[in-house]
Amino acid sequence: MCKVRKSDETQSAEGLDRRGFLKAGVAGAAAVTTLAAGSRPASAAENPYAEPAKPGLPPSNMVLNLKRTALVVTDPQVDFLSPEGVTWGVVGESVKQHNTVENLRRLFEAAKQVDMTVAISPHYYYPTDKGWKFEGALEKLMHKIGMFDRESPYTMNGFQNSGADFMPDYKKYILDGKTIVTSPHKVYGPEANDLVLQLRKNHVDQVILAGMSANLCVESHLRELLEQGFEVAVVKDATAAAMVPEGDGYLAAIINFRYIANAVWTTDEAVKRISMG
Repeated sequence: MCKVRKSDETQSAEGLDRRGFLKAGVAGAAAVTTLAAGSRPASAAENPYAEPAKPGLPPSNMVLNLKRTALVVTDPQVDFLSPEGVTWGVVGESVKQHNTVENLRRLFEAAKQVDMTVAISPHYYYPTDKGWKFEGALEKLMHKIGMFDRESPYTMNGFQNSGADFMPDYKKYILDGKTIVTSPHKVYGPEANDLVLQLRKNHVDQVILAGMSANLCVESHLRELLEQGFEVAVVKDATAAAMVPEGDGYLAAIINFRYIANAVWTTDEAVKRISMG
């Protein structure tokens, strides 16, 4: 990963911080899973993410109009989705469980086959972002472990195959000269980048939303896009989240997706709807 040069002492401390974070995440994942299952009815114990047998909320009536629809993918980057990424120790099990990497590829493929608008909302941090005077817990952690680090907004030096780079499987879709790559979002939502402007300029008012991670950037993008008047369907198995002692991020997200999204689909459902257009 591309980083500004630091002293050996600083690099060593950051290495210890990263290893400590990953060890804590791995150790906590099993406990979180047990708590999530144990706190729910026995019928859901085997899969705490299963849809309720008797839903209490109204069903979705969202119908796609592909001329007005965009696939929006948040953070399809190495640091989130690859075993080489700095967060794999806490997100890896969730990514594997939901087949997230392949499901995102399927969404890209389906969207490109029908010439649908595709937009990427990436996450980058530059050296000046490390000078923030206050941060939330995850912001502190992301900066400490070097997540999404880039040398500068004005150079691509060190970007190729770094943690900030796009997953190799997705590059043929993202770098095709048609995909919108927005300016980076800096915390979780798109308020600080040009995603909404880009969608409006393409006459988009329906969004199929996927990417990383479920309870952070995906949920924050969902909330802001809804507030901006977009109709949004979340693809629930084309995302994943961290599992740490403080909680299972995916479980938190899937509940909120059901409450507030216009639709919650599987990848199979989303691909079918895109292909039928």
